[in-house]
Amino acid sequence: MAGHSQFKNIMHRKGAQDAKRAKIFTRIGREIAVSVKLGSPDPDANPRLRAAISAAKAANMPNERIDRAIKSAAGPDNTDDYSEIRYEGYGPGGIAIIVEAMTDNKNRTAGEVRSYFNKNGGSLGETNSVSFLFQRIGEIQVSREGTDFEALFDVAAGAGANDVEDEPDSFYVVTEVDAFSQVYQEVDAAATVQEAKLVWRPMAEVAVAEENRDGLMRLLTSLDDNDDVQNVYTNADLSSLAEASD
Repeated sequence: MAGHSQFKNIMHRKGAQDAKRAKIFTRIGREIAVSVKLGSPDPDANPRLRAAISAAKAANMPNERIDRAIKSAAGPDNTDDYSEIRYEGYGPGGIAIIVEAMTDNKNRTAGEVRSYFNKNGGSLGETNSVSFLFQRIGEIQVSREGTDFEALFDVAAGAGANDVEDEPDSFYVVTEVDAFSQVYQEVDAAATVQEAKLVWRPMAEVAVAEENRDGLMRLLTSLDDNDDVQNVYTNADLSSLAEASD
């Protein structure tokens, strides 16, 4: 894949950084809450929560806010009820898009996501309408600072990882879904994990025709800006979108 964080970088060029930071914190807070409710408030006993905390720290989320999110989710008075939902569809030019959302109001989120597609030359499809164009894998982002690639590779391979990719911003450990938890625990013990999650990676990237770039960028930006949307994946060749956003 041409640059794991390229889509994030493109999105982060849009709008005020403070607003972006607030939305990132909101998304991480929801992930922490769901992780606690599905597992345990103890990170040592809850790999998903541990991964969420790693992402929070990488995003410079204050420790007190992380602790508050965990305590709130574990508290007896917590009534938050978030559902994880996946939307799939096609953007302008037939570009495949997968949207992962976490919401307390399914009707609201579905309506907003559908509106984004419709307004920008796309169409929302049924579940599994585009996921066959992607691979579901585990991806563990590791800080380059203080990390030796060869040592990381040995740890990851020993734990059952498929590969370790050397990218300019970070190292990325790639795993099968079934091996994700075990590999994450081994890598987390040996290096500084910035983020760890299951992702949708396109099996082949598709060039975006010039006449479709603006519409696709508007669609992806609208999705990224929605507070209920956690992740957006596309099989678009992001290098062409980066050119359009400059």
